[in-house]
Amino acid sequence: MRQPKSVKSLEDLGRIRLSENFFLRDFLYSEIAIIHGFQNIPDDPDLAIAAGKVLCQTLLEPLQARFGRISVRSAYRSPQVNHFGNINKLNCGRNETNFGGHIWDRRNAKGQMGATACIVVNRFVPYYERTGDWEAMAWWVHDHLPYSDMEFFPKLAAFNLQWHEEPSRTIHSFIPPRRGKLTGPGKPWAGRHDEAYAAMLAEIG
Repeated sequence: MRQPKSVKSLEDLGRIRLSENFFLRDFLYSEIAIIHGFQNIPDDPDLAIAAGKVLCQTLLEPLQARFGRISVRSAYRSPQVNHFGNINKLNCGRNETNFGGHIWDRRNAKGQMGATACIVVNRFVPYYERTGDWEAMAWWVHDHLPYSDMEFFPKLAAFNLQWHEEPSRTIHSFIPPRRGKLTGPGKPWAGRHDEAYAAMLAEIG
């Protein structure tokens, strides 16, 4: 599939269904692109679609089925948008670290594909704002879903959720006081963590 060059072709791209509840259009919105006049459109739609389908079908759909509606805060970024965000300190990593991450239509240096979306689990927000317990959601995902990487942020307990062909199973936090790596290569945490999210499940179901 070629990169869209017209309104109709972009509409057609946006209508591609990645999973039961998610369409590609859901992942193309970008504040950086809108404010600074960039197009946030994949150069390689086929690769973006392939990676996005696995992200949606293996991670987002099961998460939404368990906890209700998910809001997408940030997802696909074109290399141009991501690079601009990086050099202007708009919370974007370097392009090379985002290939197979937020940049769905580029494989990483190993030739592997992946996709990342920053999401909010709406029903989790009141629990998090009352308790500050972001780890409950992190450990539930860790125990139940085939994620590669999660990064949690202070506002709304939004978190980057990544699927990748070679998962690292890493959890990072930018939420004080537990900033840094919760688990991952070099810091494994074996076994299940039911006690870590029992209170969350009791409150939000």
